[in-house]
Amino acid sequence: MRALFIVLFLGLAGTLSAQSLKIVNPVCEYRKDPLGLDLTPPRLSWQLSSAKRDVMQTAYEIRVATDASALAKGRNLVWQSGKVQSDQSVHVPYGGPLQSRQRYYWQVRVWDNQKNTSPWSEPAFWEMGLLNPADWSAQWIQSGMAEDTVNGPVPLFRKTFDSKKAITAARAYITSKGVYEAFINGKRIGKAHMSPGWTSYNHHLQYQVYDVTPLISNGSNVIGVMLGNGWYRGPLAWERNKRIYGDKTSLLFQLELTYADGTRETVATDGSWKTSLGPIRSSEIYHGEVYDARQEQAGWMQQGFSDAAWKPVVVANEGKDKLVATNGPSITRHETFKPVKIITTPKGEVVADFGQNLVGLLRIKVKGKAGDKITLHHAEVLDKDGNFYTDNLRVARQEIQYTLKGGAEEVYEPHFTFMGFRYVRVQGFPGQLTPENLLATALYSDMEPTGNFTSSHALINQLQHNIQWGQKGNFLDVPTDCPQRDERLGWTGDAQVFARTAAYNMNAASFFSKWLKDVAADQREDGAVPFVIPNVLGPNSAASAGWADAATIIPWTMYQAFGDTRFLEDQYESMKRWVGYMEKNSKDYLWNTGFHFGDWLFYRPFDDNDGRSAVTDKYLIAQSFFAHSTQLLANAAKVLGKTEDEKRYTELLGKVKAAFVKEYLTPNGRLVSGTQTAYVLALNFDMLPENLRQQTAQKLADNVKSYGNHLTTGFLGTPYLCHVLTRFGYTDVAYTLLLQETYPSWLYPVKMGATTIWERWDGIKPDGTFQTPGMNSFNHYAYGAIGDWMYRVIAGIQEASPGYKKIRIAPQPGGNLTNASASLQTLYGEVRSSWKIENGMLKVDVVIPANTKAEIILPKASGATSTPPVTLNSEGQTEVGPGTYHFEYSWK
Repeated sequence: MRALFIVLFLGLAGTLSAQSLKIVNPVCEYRKDPLGLDLTPPRLSWQLSSAKRDVMQTAYEIRVATDASALAKGRNLVWQSGKVQSDQSVHVPYGGPLQSRQRYYWQVRVWDNQKNTSPWSEPAFWEMGLLNPADWSAQWIQSGMAEDTVNGPVPLFRKTFDSKKAITAARAYITSKGVYEAFINGKRIGKAHMSPGWTSYNHHLQYQVYDVTPLISNGSNVIGVMLGNGWYRGPLAWERNKRIYGDKTSLLFQLELTYADGTRETVATDGSWKTSLGPIRSSEIYHGEVYDARQEQAGWMQQGFSDAAWKPVVVANEGKDKLVATNGPSITRHETFKPVKIITTPKGEVVADFGQNLVGLLRIKVKGKAGDKITLHHAEVLDKDGNFYTDNLRVARQEIQYTLKGGAEEVYEPHFTFMGFRYVRVQGFPGQLTPENLLATALYSDMEPTGNFTSSHALINQLQHNIQWGQKGNFLDVPTDCPQRDERLGWTGDAQVFARTAAYNMNAASFFSKWLKDVAADQREDGAVPFVIPNVLGPNSAASAGWADAATIIPWTMYQAFGDTRFLEDQYESMKRWVGYMEKNSKDYLWNTGFHFGDWLFYRPFDDNDGRSAVTDKYLIAQSFFAHSTQLLANAAKVLGKTEDEKRYTELLGKVKAAFVKEYLTPNGRLVSGTQTAYVLALNFDMLPENLRQQTAQKLADNVKSYGNHLTTGFLGTPYLCHVLTRFGYTDVAYTLLLQETYPSWLYPVKMGATTIWERWDGIKPDGTFQTPGMNSFNHYAYGAIGDWMYRVIAGIQEASPGYKKIRIAPQPGGNLTNASASLQTLYGEVRSSWKIENGMLKVDVVIPANTKAEIILPKASGATSTPPVTLNSEGQTEVGPGTYHFEYSWK
């Protein structure tokens, strides 16, 4: 009996041990249960969860079926991997057949290094989109009405159809030239705003796929669509009267119904649809929206409405060969804000303060008489006297006009625009305005938050807040420079300097993957990369150093952050073309031609008569980025196994660096530009002989001190400044810069009340006046690139191999901080690093997710103890597996 009990006990223990290993967070192409994929082959990722320490995957098995119940039984599989001896748990390619519209259910199980087998994961799925142009039966339609112009009313489209049998599935495939909102039986389709988003429309146009099964009624149904200008027809940048893409908006809508008896039916845009004009009298991104509620057609999206007065649509002869599925995150609603106060300015204006500079929409509740008109203006700041300030918007009106229909309380929110604002001026409101009348909603691309950073320093915490909100406000389908004035463009330079910080704060992989396709699409034939993507500035606005290098820097950065070689595969030819452009336009490998923005918006000292200059030679900058992009291209070639390319670009890199030394470095080691940015780029990109690097770093540190411990860098020098100081042993100087509270510094805007990152170091000057209104955004994320140093150095979370399969934890306490903590949700799970100084002891806590390894490097760690016991070498280093670790030791 005792022996039987032991056997039963051991068997139960083994079962419980196996159950402690399970699969969580299965995703396909970074998304949970995505609809409408056209990426082939789709790739699958999962995470391991276990209560045990040091758990590593040793093998996996995937099975896929087109029926969920069959999958659970392991039957009728369309593909199974078999048991694969591998620790790979991210970006595992599916190896089976693919068909348009088909949903594929999948499960995975794994084996670990402790002889445990996980249960099969909960079923997940992905669904393919329309993989061929022939899959579209819908026709492009337009309103055809004379009033449907760029400044005219928004057209409405309507179609009725009958569904007389039980439905098992309904899918809506929708896109437009313009932006749309679509409804079935009066209920909104999907949660996305400003769809189908902004791409290089001349090359590809995204469509969206929605599961609309719950919206279909038995019997009569109605489809309703509103179609605004968006980026397609509205004026963009400084082309006030030019339509960049087209003069007419168009709609493509395909509804596919699957009935319980197995039959299918399609309801699609064609000549039978009808159109009319609605209450949105005009709608534009920069200027806002005009809405007249008296023009509403009640019930037009529902059954029983008479559309006898509506007109037939015009069928447009437009192709479908440029349609692509939406694989990036859509713009969706997020945080909401009520006004923290409503004030009357010295000029007598009624202004609502929402307490946060945000990007999104304002909803207003109002009750009044028919014909009452309310005007809302949006702004980021008040002037020094407390008055509403809009000069920095340039010609963008950021204005909403709402005319009441009268009667009951009315609720209105704009449809086809977005605003950058903290303050709203309200004119014409009937009665007393209260905070309950207004609600602001933030809009940004629906990226999963992945990282956070906090410390003992309140101003640094606010800086982190500002960095994250700068990213939220400017990641609206494309990485815009600013969200408020008449610009809002995808500036390549801003995107590349911030990309690594962006990948800490949010899962930006799909966001950048989508945008990089437009980088390649809009790249000139000679390889030059435009200043903005999508390119609306014309073919001659291209090839500026540090801007065009987004073509190489961002793919490599995303590969490092997510371990995804597809970034390099997809962008490799674009990377080659950009490096080829620089090579072709150089003489003896010296690139000193063309227009360059240089170290944009660097600090220019008020008194510059002491022989110094903060101006960095633009061609020195260009040569540095020539080398950097060449290095990254050689790196990419190595990863992709392109041996000949790796050899060629490694040799080119040597020649580019030699040309730099010959042109910009004296025999005694003096750079022709003695600026912080010159030192930073030369050191960060390894442009100098090794024997001169440390003395150049000393010059950089001395330069910082000579400016009273202030930075002088602009867009291109700032991202690398603190990293270079840390690399060469001047982390104390980097901390001094970070904690500097007077202008110019990161904390100066914080002290001035900023809630986002400013475009200029002194957007508001110490005396309360503003910088030049022609270019003075208060939501401009580029200088937020310091967030990368905060994660990597202060908290010490770094990738030791691409995608955090191997992690480095190397915190460096400093400044007057007594604690700091950061976390990052990697594709493997959460990484956490935190430290605090308490009673003369440094205490460090680390969390490493399953199926990864980590090297931990602790500063001055002599005598350290740990739980569980871990042996540190004389340099404070050790390697550990997954688990939770605590270290502490004496700290001076």
